[in-house]
Amino acid sequence: MIVGAGLAGWSAAVALRALDAAVPITLVTACDGDVYSKPELSVAFGRGQSPGALVRESGAAAAARLGVRLLPETFAVGLSAARHRLRTTRGTLPYASLILAQGARPAIPPGLPPELCWRINDLRAWTGLHRALARGPRHVAIVGAGMVGCELAEDLARAGHRVTLLGAAPLPLQPLLPDPAARRLRAGLESLGVGFQGDATVEAVSRDADGRLRLRLRDGTTIGADQVISAVGLATPSRLARGAGLAFDRGIVVDPATLRTSAADVYALGDCVSIGGAPCRFVEPIARQAEAIAHAVLGRPHAGYAHAEPVIRLKTRAAPVVIHGAPL
Repeated sequence: MIVGAGLAGWSAAVALRALDAAVPITLVTACDGDVYSKPELSVAFGRGQSPGALVRESGAAAAARLGVRLLPETFAVGLSAARHRLRTTRGTLPYASLILAQGARPAIPPGLPPELCWRINDLRAWTGLHRALARGPRHVAIVGAGMVGCELAEDLARAGHRVTLLGAAPLPLQPLLPDPAARRLRAGLESLGVGFQGDATVEAVSRDADGRLRLRLRDGTTIGADQVISAVGLATPSRLARGAGLAFDRGIVVDPATLRTSAADVYALGDCVSIGGAPCRFVEPIARQAEAIAHAVLGRPHAGYAHAEPVIRLKTRAAPVVIHGAPL
């Protein structure tokens, strides 16, 4: 049984099916299970893409192709690892092996009310923002100048929107970048019309009588915007794992070779895992993680997953950035 139908969940299904054509696979997902590339969400506005154009394969078609029982719009609400039972909104489901591919959710800083800001981490949220911006150029404030914030800022600017990018540090993508590289990135974004404001902490967001949003910063200044995006980082949902007694340290703790959690027959991969006390939220390792888990689940010999620091390639064409050996 697999929980989650993002890249990690479908990669696990593909890896299992490549080794065994008959093993029963059930995939439980809170969404419809459609297959798409999450990294494309931060470049799709500039390309003029629609939500439908981002879907590579429907969940139903992918399930039929792989021989998977897909349970869409189904939430995992409880786990008994000792009894090998997963409680869902469709009832309690038994499993022989469980693979958690829940991903991570965008964090919300205290000053940003969730109902007034977008968090672009899946196709459903991106579709909502696409609909909100469909009436023409808007002013978008992005809170957080990390990788996602910088990519979205460039993408929206290329699509014709006015963008204000607010970073907690003096320069974008700090501390990952040294100052000269961060200044070059800022200059590249500003050349597209992005307004960058560093050392900016949002203390409150409210809606004016005319429907526009107003952000109040710690220094007392205010910024008006039509839409607000929170891009301050990710957090792994902990309720299911902690409720089942799984070891948790900024993510679900897994064995670095087998990706097994602290419970027998329960594995995890992708954005939700923690290896050596650090979350692993990058696309590149997922296929290798899925392969290691598939071999472990099916009892096949395998050298195991070998974790390495990833290479980060920022999708900012105005100032391309590649970070080798990026810290997790």
